[in-house]
Amino acid sequence: MALAKVTHKSHWVGVASHDHVLGAVQGGFCQLGHGKEGAVQGGFCQLGHGKEALVRRLKAGDLIVFYSPRELMGSGPVLQAFTAAGRILDEFPYEAEQSAGFRPYRRRTKFFKSRQAPVRPLLQELTFTQGNESWGLAFRRGAFLITADDFKRIAKAMSIKSEDLSSEISTPLMASRH
Repeated sequence: MALAKVTHKSHWVGVASHDHVLGAVQGGFCQLGHGKEGAVQGGFCQLGHGKEALVRRLKAGDLIVFYSPRELMGSGPVLQAFTAAGRILDEFPYEAEQSAGFRPYRRRTKFFKSRQAPVRPLLQELTFTQGNESWGLAFRRGAFLITADDFKRIAKAMSIKSEDLSSEISTPLMASRH
């Protein structure tokens, strides 16, 4: 199988409770939206309740950082921190059996070594929150594109090594899907 070198193309923020992010990091996947906790054991990224459209927007090599408003989905203490970041590994989403009747679409993700970074010290530095008293509204979208500079600011606050962000990945060459 031939391999293609892929460098990141886009930078994303995904929003998920910290318990879901922790499971994703342990399993090598990302999960966003309101997926069930059992989904966090399989090396994937899942967005927007497992619908295909959002995860299809992600491409191999894209970088994604996770913002966790709370410790637990729908409850628990307020956290308001960036809690993990990684690189999308595969070019196309895949469908997975999560539970009876629920087959979400996911993406494999490699996570960087990092630490949590509270969002408040970054609010005036990030273009998507700068000067906005209602800064939390930006995160209600679930997942959204950000600038490379914003991603670098967040990564620095999370103590992610700059060489992790600039490295390339190899991905199998595959026939394009429609």
